[in-house]
Amino acid sequence: MSVRTHPAAGEEPPASGAWRPGDPVGRRRFARLLTDQPLGLELGGELGPIDVAYETWGEPDAARANGVLVCHALTGDSHAAGAEEPGHPSPGWWDGLIGPGRALDTRRWWVVCANVIAGCQGTTGPASPADDGRPWGSRWPRTTVRDQAAVEVALSDALGVDRWALVVGGSMGGMRVLEWAAGWPDRVGAAAPIGCGAAASAEQIALQTVQLEAITSDPRWRGGDYHDAAPGEGPHRGLGVARRLAQITYRSEAELAQRFGRQPQTGEDPLGDGRYAVQSYLDHHADKLARRFDAGTYVALTRAMNDHDVGRGRGGIAGALRRVTAPTTVVGIDSDRLYPLHQQRELVEHIPGAQLETLSSIHGHDGFLIDTDALGAVLERALERGSG
Repeated sequence: MSVRTHPAAGEEPPASGAWRPGDPVGRRRFARLLTDQPLGLELGGELGPIDVAYETWGEPDAARANGVLVCHALTGDSHAAGAEEPGHPSPGWWDGLIGPGRALDTRRWWVVCANVIAGCQGTTGPASPADDGRPWGSRWPRTTVRDQAAVEVALSDALGVDRWALVVGGSMGGMRVLEWAAGWPDRVGAAAPIGCGAAASAEQIALQTVQLEAITSDPRWRGGDYHDAAPGEGPHRGLGVARRLAQITYRSEAELAQRFGRQPQTGEDPLGDGRYAVQSYLDHHADKLARRFDAGTYVALTRAMNDHDVGRGRGGIAGALRRVTAPTTVVGIDSDRLYPLHQQRELVEHIPGAQLETLSSIHGHDGFLIDTDALGAVLERALERGSG
C-alpha cells in the first residue's frame, strides 16, 4: 500500500482519512485485545479480537500506580501530545498539558491515550478490515460509550494497570470517564470528566442527528461501503456539512462575533460569489477533517454519543453516579452552549464528594482544548485530590 502524505493544494480528499496498515505508524503502539473471549456489546452482539492503537508518555513506576488515562473526544485520537510528523497529520491535541513540567508531568506520571473502538486511527472500526479482508463498512455493529470504556479496561489489563491515578477526558472522553467511574469504581483513583453530561440531552441528540443525516444522505455514502472509492468519490461532502454544524456548536457566539463579525474572506466579495470570513473558517475545518477522518467512524461515534446514558441499566442517573467512589473533579466551561453548565452541576449533585471547577473561556465547548493553562491548574488539583 502506498504511503499517504499531505495532499497538494486542490487535491481531492480520500474516500476515507482513516489510518491503514502500511501508513506511517508514527508514535502509535498496538495491542490486540479480547482474542480468547470477544467483547459482549452493550446493545447486543459481540466483537473480537480488537486492535487498539495507543500512545504513552513518561514511564510507569514499579507498581504501575502512576498511570493517567486520557480519553479523547469525537474526532481526537491517541496522539494527545507530540509534534506533527509522518503518521500524525496534526500536533497532539493536548500537547500543552502533557510533558515534563506540564500539568500531566511526565517526570512523575505515565500518561496513556488510546484511540477508541470504532475509531479510525489504528483501532478497529468501520474502516478496518473484517475477517474477510474487506472494511467493516455497513456491517459495523452498534457500539456505545460503555463499550468504548470496556475496551479501555481490556487495554488496562494488557498494560498491567489495576488502578489509574486519574481518568480524564473532555466531551465524548468525559462520557467515558463517567463510565469508568460508575462501572469500574475500584480502578479509578481520581476522575475528571470535562464538558459532558450524565446523558445526551434532546438538543444534543437533535444536533447530532442532523449531522448523521448529512453524512448518510450523501449519495457517496453507499450505505457505509465507500472505502474502495477513488479520491473525491467518498462521502466527504456530507462529512463536511456535519463538521461545519458541529464546529458552530463547539465555539461560542461571542468568539465567532469577535473573530469574524461580518468580515469578508480576504480577496472575496460575499455580496457576489465570495464568502464571509466565517464561511471560509467552516470550509477549512470541513476539508481538514475529510483528509484525516473516516465518515463511518463519525457516524458510529456520533450514534454512541446520542446513546450516552450513564444511568442505563444502573437504576437511573442518580443511582449510577452514587456508585462513584473516586475523588471527582467535574469541569464545565461557562461559554459552552453544547454541554452547558447545568449538566455539570447535575453530575456534582449526584457524585459523592464531587467538586465543580468552572473554566471561564470565550471559546465555548472547545475551551478544554484551547485554554490549557487554566485547565492544567484544574488537573493538578484533581491529581492532588486523588493522591491526598
